[in-house]
This record gives sequence, C-alpha cells and structure tokens, in this order.
Amino acid sequence: MKKHIPNAITCCNLISGCIAIAFAVHGAYQQALWAIIAGAVFDFFDGMTARLLHVSSPIGKELDSLADVVTFGVAPAAMLFNKLVIASAAVLVDLPESSMGHVVAKLLAYTPFLAFLMAAFSALRLAKFNLDERQTMGFIGLPTPANALFWGSLIVGWGHQLNAIPSLQPLLLVLMLLSCYLLVSEIPMFALKFKTWGWKGNELKWLFVASCVPLIIFFGLGGLAIIIAWYITLSVVTAKRNTNTTTEP
Repeated sequence: MKKHIPNAITCCNLISGCIAIAFAVHGAYQQALWAIIAGAVFDFFDGMTARLLHVSSPIGKELDSLADVVTFGVAPAAMLFNKLVIASAAVLVDLPESSMGHVVAKLLAYTPFLAFLMAAFSALRLAKFNLDERQTMGFIGLPTPANALFWGSLIVGWGHQLNAIPSLQPLLLVLMLLSCYLLVSEIPMFALKFKTWGWKGNELKWLFVASCVPLIIFFGLGGLAIIIAWYITLSVVTAKRNTNTTTEP
C-alpha cells in the first residue's frame, strides 16, 4: 500500500496543474498561482515521501515529470496566453481601419499562442533532467517550478504595473523567450539541498533564504518574481566566479 502514496501525491500535483489551467483560461490569475504553489508543495513532498518510505520507482519518476509538465509548463503558459490576449485586444482598439491594420490585427490574434513555447521548453527541460546525471545536488538550467512561480507572480503581483506599459506584448514575448532559453541552458543553478545545516559550505543557500523573507513580507505574492530573478542572478554570478577560479593558473 505504501508504494502508492508518493504516486498519489504526484497525482495531486497533476490535479493542481489542471485546476491552475482552468483558472488561467478564465483570467483568474491569483487562483491559478495558488494552484501552482499547491502543485509545487506536492512536488516537493512526493520525492521526499518516496525516499522516506524507500519506494522510489521508475514509474514514479515518469509520472512526476508528466505532472510537472502540466503544473509548471502548461499552467504558466496558459496564464501568459490569457495576458497576451488582453494585451493584443488593447492594441487592436487603436489600429486604423486600413489593409495594413487588418494584417496587424491578424498577427496580433495569433501572437498569444507563442506563449505555449514555454510549455514545450518546460517539457524539454524535464526530459533532459531525467537523463542528466549531473543534477544531483544542483540544477543545470532553470528548474520548471521556479519558472512557473516567476510567471505566476509576475502576472499576479505586478499586473497593474504591466498594464501601464504601452508595449506590453513585445516585452512579455521577450521575457518568455528568455525563460525558454534559461530552462534548457547549461547554466549551473544551486538547489536548496542541505547535507548539513551549518553555515560553512552553505553560505550561498542561507544568504538566499534570508533574503527571501523580507521580499515576501514587502511584496507579497509579487515578491516571488523578484526572488526567482534573484535566484537566477546569484546562480549566474556564482557559476561565473567558479569558472574564473578553475581557469586561473
């Protein structure tokens, strides 16, 4: 019986992702973000439960990736899609009634579908993760949960600020392409996995954890986007410093 417990938790992650998608397509961004956060909690505990119960299995690993594609790939892409549809509609209002205006209108109507590139790159990142034996104590590329939380937090926590940007659609598309690159990049990124709880050897992790607290207090859900951006920055700087250290004579 106990061998089914981790898979049941993984299925809760999958269901959370489905709920997030349902909320996202109706523009209920905050509810979608909370469903993604719930999925991230289930994603954390399914692996931990499997290790504690000593019931890790190949099917659990595959099921976990499938659930992650939905919750951390399709769900944030659906949120971005809905946001791009609204941004496109705002531009369409000011388009002139001309042949060129009709061409631009058609392009704007299809542009939001580019958001689902993020779902495809998330699936590719998860497939690579399953085959990459280097990612035991850290990550290569941006983890899909971090990417999903960034987009959810950006749209929910900074929605009013985004709506005030005249060229919102191009900005969102550029950010989306950047996140797609980060998902499959070869940039080493640290994981919050502690072999010991002491300061020595965990300086970067404790610094990151300590900095997250005030960001959440001051910015609420919007702080998650800043935290993920800070996480990426710390990872890139640390990776560059380690590269310089190893190449020095």
